[in-house]
Amino acid sequence: MNGILKKTALAVTGFVFLATSATAAPTLPDFVPLAKKAGPAVVNISTEREVESPVMDMFNFPGMERFFEQFGGPFGMRPGQPAPKRKSSALGSGFIISADGYIVTNNHVVEGADKVTVKLNADKSAGLAAKVVGTDAETDLALLKVESPTPLPVLKFGDSDAMEVGAWVMAIGNPFGLSNTVTAGTLSAKGRDIHAGPFDNFLQTDASINPGNSGGPLINMEGEVIGINTAISANGQGIGFAIPSNLASKVINDLREGKKVSRGWLGVTIQDVDENMAKALGLKNTKGALIGSVMEGEPADKAGLRAGDVVVRVGDHDIESASDVTRSVASLKPDTKVDIVVLRDGKEVKTTVKLGERASHSAALQNPSQGEGTDLGVSVKVLTPEDARALQLSGDVKGLLVVDVKGNGAAAEAGLRPGDVILSANLKPVKDVKELSDIVRKEGKERGAVMLQINRRGETFFITVTLDKNGK
Repeated sequence: MNGILKKTALAVTGFVFLATSATAAPTLPDFVPLAKKAGPAVVNISTEREVESPVMDMFNFPGMERFFEQFGGPFGMRPGQPAPKRKSSALGSGFIISADGYIVTNNHVVEGADKVTVKLNADKSAGLAAKVVGTDAETDLALLKVESPTPLPVLKFGDSDAMEVGAWVMAIGNPFGLSNTVTAGTLSAKGRDIHAGPFDNFLQTDASINPGNSGGPLINMEGEVIGINTAISANGQGIGFAIPSNLASKVINDLREGKKVSRGWLGVTIQDVDENMAKALGLKNTKGALIGSVMEGEPADKAGLRAGDVVVRVGDHDIESASDVTRSVASLKPDTKVDIVVLRDGKEVKTTVKLGERASHSAALQNPSQGEGTDLGVSVKVLTPEDARALQLSGDVKGLLVVDVKGNGAAAEAGLRPGDVILSANLKPVKDVKELSDIVRKEGKERGAVMLQINRRGETFFITVTLDKNGK
């Protein structure tokens, strides 16, 4: 009898589970109407650019220079002769924001392109030639324009701040060149800093994002764009990142109106507050951003801010970390007056700062030809105050700014990047290119390596560059 009751109970339990599942199923979202509505406004973007063919790199080993001088280089080339050009192509995604042909995508999709072509969702033709209206490297956004004989379907920006973690979202793009691909998932997190740029504030989603999705829209259930798909995690699956629409729409509006994208500037170096810093400063918690240095003559200096102050509020924004300060200040226009609250000696101090204009990080690197070549396979120039300001470095940083890195050089293999500042070589300060070259050619040749002290975005560390007997 007890066995019969147990079987009956199990059967009833199973019935309840099935009934509950059947009831819950209809509450899952239907993405079909959303895909039909949004899909036509998503486009395929292809680019072409001319790059140097790396044929000489195949023959770049000791002894070959003398051989080439006597008999000629590969395919009749000689050392110093410009390498032949070849066409390189790339694919990405974008979406139309106006019926007259304005299209949003990522800067990295079109950067350096000689030709940009846009294919509409249902278009089987060769596509439309696109003009790059404007770009903003620091937020990785670009605005294109195509001419169409008929009005185009559009997508509108939504409010990314209003999105809640766990909400359903849909991504449309061209992963691996497969056009009009729809994936769905949830908004996994907000405010992610993946160290891609100074204004990282990404939306994270588990909707499948792959190479080729870059520049495509992340859409809410109302069919509004709440993010621009930009990055993926190299070490994980089901993790993609999108630029929030509230940030993107401001930049895109400036580009569309032909305005320069300008941002506020404080003139400080900042860092997060850790537990030991909080204890030493007598703080209750690690919230806030510690000012490491104040640049002389810049807005913060004029307003009386000091090294050691902990920023806890900028305008109406409470500050949790250093990146909060960067984003809050950069969201304001130059010449804006903003109240900043800091903790100083355990007390809150409020001061009003008239913001300056932030120089673009890329401005310091936009003309690699200004640099001088070195035996390390990098081009460098003396760091100027303007460069330091653009790179947000304190005024006491002195050295050589790396403006270009040869892809197959020793420095590239060691991890040196454009934007790095070489402070010293083998513990000797370097103030000009000759000082660096002398150390590389003498000590580097004798020891087979050079140790460089590097400042990268305010952090200082050492990199060892391995050299051959020729100092290369």
